Amino acid sequence: MAEIKCIGILTSGGDAPGMNAAIRAVTRAAIYNGLSVVGIKRGYYGLVYNDMEPFTSKSVSNIIQQGGTILKTARCKEFATVDGRRQAYDNMRAAGIDALVVIGGDGSLTGARIFAEEYDIPIVGLPGTIDNDLGGTDQTIGYDTALNTIIEAVDKIRDTATSHERLFFVEVMGHMAGDLALNSAIASGAEAAIIPEMETEIDQLGDLVKRGFRKSKNSAIVLVAENPTTGGALGLAQRVKEEFPEYDARVTILGHLQRGGSPTAADRILASRMGVEAITALREGQRNVMIGIKNGELVYVPFVKATTHVRTVDHQGVDIVKILSI
Repeated sequence: MAEIKCIGILTSGGDAPGMNAAIRAVTRAAIYNGLSVVGIKRGYYGLVYNDMEPFTSKSVSNIIQQGGTILKTARCKEFATVDGRRQAYDNMRAAGIDALVVIGGDGSLTGARIFAEEYDIPIVGLPGTIDNDLGGTDQTIGYDTALNTIIEAVDKIRDTATSHERLFFVEVMGHMAGDLALNSAIASGAEAAIIPEMETEIDQLGDLVKRGFRKSKNSAIVLVAENPTTGGALGLAQRVKEEFPEYDARVTILGHLQRGGSPTAADRILASRMGVEAITALREGQRNVMIGIKNGELVYVPFVKATTHVRTVDHQGVDIVKILSI
């Protein structure tokens, strides 16, 4: 492998609080180790269309507290093609970039894996997604901030739910991962969490009603992970209207609110640790790996493992919600 002298950084997919902290850490760790840095704008789009600029230490000053990503992010259908990746590679080499650090989620790291395999490029990934749905890591950058944002919103919704004696379904992001819904339910004292991992086990809404969740309460809040199978919060509210008309159900979809805001201390620290480790990994000859964290220790996770979704139900968490909702 040729000596690495220049690192390219990009953020791809959905933005997540803490991405800027990661950009800052990668940039300054690279410069500290005598490497030059190029910031690639709008994810893989910037590689394909040659939208890049040299980064210095000053380029990442005063960004650790900012949400979003200073590098911007965008979808790039061209990168999904062989010709698009060839153009990206040619632009990367013309810019003198020897290795990449890709900050993003499932789709971003899958693209990185394919690109690295086709052109034998050293690429290290950082898990930047609020969904916490990547394999091989206990936590992803942005998850903690999103969780706190949800809890703050649910605390406010509860005031209305109590005042009007209503059942509120609060939909959060997650798609095929219920971490946000389950843990925000525990932290906010919600009556239940409906998560995709439980779909094949029980009728979660039916079980909720069967348990008599309102026998001792005049209002209730249920956290729901967005999911096409259940129809999300809107689908569940419609079921309540049809099957359990005695309940007055309302829906709040938090949506992109969850992605914004200044990152928490936990996300800033995690992103900083992972960013520095990404440079260490490249200098040690690592490639095709994501930096993860397991039991507080940073680990190297192959891209294939990171993007393979083998979700298991956190039965302990589900039981905690049930026990504490009586």
